[in-house]
Amino acid sequence: MGVYEAGGNGSIGTTTATTCNCYDMSLRCWCRWKWGNHQQQQQNHHKLLHQRLVSHVFSYGFMFFLGCLVLYGSIGVFYGWLMFSKPYLRSTNVGFGLNSLGCQEDNEGSWSIGVYYGDSPFSLKPIESMNEWRDEGAAWPVANPVVTCASLSDANFPSNFVADPFLYVQGDTLFLFYETKNSITMQGDIGVAKSTDKGATWQQLGIALDEDWHLSYPYVFNYLGQIYMLPESSQKGELRLYRALNFPLQWTLEKVLIKKPLVDSFIINHAGEYWLFGSDHSGIGTRKNGQLEIWCSSSPLGPWKPHKKNPIYNVDKSVGARNGGRPFVYDGNLYRVGQDCGETYGRQVRIFKIEVLTKDDYKEVEVPLGFEEPSKGRNAWNGARYHHLDVQHLTSGKWIAVMDGDRVPSGDPVHRFILGSASLAAVTVVAVVLGMLLGAVKCIIPLNWCAHYSGKRNYILLGWERSNLFSSKVRRFCSRLNRVLFSVRGKMKPSTWFGKLVIAVTFVVGVALMCRGVKYFYGGNDAEEAYPLNGHYSQFTLLTMTYDARLWNLKMYVKHYSRCSSVKEIIVVWNKGRPPRSSDLDSAVPVWIRVEDQNSLNNRFKKDPMLKTRAVLELDDDIMMKCDDIERGFNVWRQHPDRIVGFYPRLISGSPLKYRAEKYARRHKGYNMILTGAAFMDHTVAFERYWSNEAKAGRELVDRYFNCEDVLLNYLYANASSSQTVEYVRPAWVIDTSKFSGVAISRNTNVHYKIRSSCLLRFSEIYGSIADRKWEFDGRKDGWGL
Repeated sequence: MGVYEAGGNGSIGTTTATTCNCYDMSLRCWCRWKWGNHQQQQQNHHKLLHQRLVSHVFSYGFMFFLGCLVLYGSIGVFYGWLMFSKPYLRSTNVGFGLNSLGCQEDNEGSWSIGVYYGDSPFSLKPIESMNEWRDEGAAWPVANPVVTCASLSDANFPSNFVADPFLYVQGDTLFLFYETKNSITMQGDIGVAKSTDKGATWQQLGIALDEDWHLSYPYVFNYLGQIYMLPESSQKGELRLYRALNFPLQWTLEKVLIKKPLVDSFIINHAGEYWLFGSDHSGIGTRKNGQLEIWCSSSPLGPWKPHKKNPIYNVDKSVGARNGGRPFVYDGNLYRVGQDCGETYGRQVRIFKIEVLTKDDYKEVEVPLGFEEPSKGRNAWNGARYHHLDVQHLTSGKWIAVMDGDRVPSGDPVHRFILGSASLAAVTVVAVVLGMLLGAVKCIIPLNWCAHYSGKRNYILLGWERSNLFSSKVRRFCSRLNRVLFSVRGKMKPSTWFGKLVIAVTFVVGVALMCRGVKYFYGGNDAEEAYPLNGHYSQFTLLTMTYDARLWNLKMYVKHYSRCSSVKEIIVVWNKGRPPRSSDLDSAVPVWIRVEDQNSLNNRFKKDPMLKTRAVLELDDDIMMKCDDIERGFNVWRQHPDRIVGFYPRLISGSPLKYRAEKYARRHKGYNMILTGAAFMDHTVAFERYWSNEAKAGRELVDRYFNCEDVLLNYLYANASSSQTVEYVRPAWVIDTSKFSGVAISRNTNVHYKIRSSCLLRFSEIYGSIADRKWEFDGRKDGWGL
């Protein structure tokens, strides 16, 4: 009791205080010891991590994995250089219509514009079917597309694409208004072009309308002598009407018609009222690209009253609710153009006949357009989609239309990036598997990720993993994956032939994945496009000569070349045996089979009224090359239509004259002959010369030897001009398919060359020698001599 009480006077309190201080000191000492121990553990842990990192980095397995990636990467770089580098484009831009600022790859697409003609809106044919001829650029016929991003970019208006075309007709002059995506601001502006030759050629006038927001769908119409434009300005949140101050380049805002972000709107006069069609995608529950609304007014200037049935549509985007161009009247009926956005944005246009349009009701039914679907895939300028049509009736009674098109679906660059990334990720997996099979990599999944791992682990993390079911399952999966691969390696002994085969196949799979990834990243949109010349595209006829024993070659030939962009049609000269039917051939263009009475090589150059193009590509049925090489050769011929432009050069020289292979021409750095087994020519010139009286003796010699028809044509060209008459273009690669079918015409090379040497001597006597002519290989067209 006394002690307790003494606590009250402070003596015992002092003792207590002392006791507390001792406790506090012991606690501090203990904490200091723990902290020091903890620091030591951290240092040891960091040191251990460093040692493990160094051991992993410099381990044999890691170095093998890194070496595999370097090897695969080198293969990918070589493949990319071999397949996708085009030095002939880098060395010269002559005629290719390229601008460094414009025509950049865009996620919205690569839209361009084509022109169509017809006796009605439902019988439209592309401009190339009209055989419009323009001497500039040897464009015969002029072919679609007629306006592209290059058209604007070359006129100093950088553009990524052009779309949403609308025509405005003033007498014999056509004005074309369209959306152009500025390559610098990445914003849609309204461009305008003019044509005085029914749409065959277009002069780019400039930018008609440029605001601080995106513009598209420039619907142009006339009202009371004034010209108005109703572009889409949904980004601004309102529908704005502009009036021309100085047509076609100066416009002023006339009025804001509706305070709603309407897209793809137009105004028409029907039954004494004005009707405004448009889509509002901003509302809650609105289905994008599947909504349509209508308004009514007594004037295009408003005020506008909504239709009682609004929204007219709020359906699936494939139905065609969204407008796709100007409505038109035909045979007293009103038609609306809609766009189907089902598979991708702007997949195709659809036509609807409006049966009822009143303030209380609206009804329409779909009718076929009669438009022939593109069949060349991405090689066609509109092969993937076409989403806008403006068709108008001319005073001549004919109909003219403009339509946009794209060769790739929406979002193609992003899609290719994802696939390319996935391919490269798969290559890393293949490298690990390859190392596992060879024993260089001990495990695919790190051991500390696996269940039943006996090494050191963090106790807190271990406790969390035990309580986490998903983590436990992942670790068990990793363990099983490692065990499976160990088991596979145990059964597949690398030293056996089977083991070597598996390793080889695995390596090849990695190479294929790497090449695929490189193609997705650097191969572009996988289209082999035509090359414009002076802003024009054109087409040519493909002509080949064959017989029944080479039908296998012909089928493969037609399937491949018919899908080249500039091929208009194919003519098959059938020299012997029972000819196939055109339907037996898988072709994207018309195929005409011309059966000959006599088996003669002279038939190759026979005049044919079926020829509708100025350019003819004489191409043997056993030659396979890329469409891009064909298109490049066609572009070079269009620059030199008076020459034979081809892919097989020869140099005729020596005394006496001797026929030699291409290596001789390469070694002597020049050529003076192009073999017509793969060559472009103007058939109106070439065939006329070949069947002239002057060439009669040469034709008789061709029939006697059953050889030398191409040599004869070269002599006839050389005899007609003292300037250069042949031009060489080197292809990226060529495959001779007759080597696989065993039906090569010239099986004995020595005999073949001997006959041709005889022809050289005889033709030189008749037409004069060509040995004194020689032209050096041009690296710009060669593509390899840089």
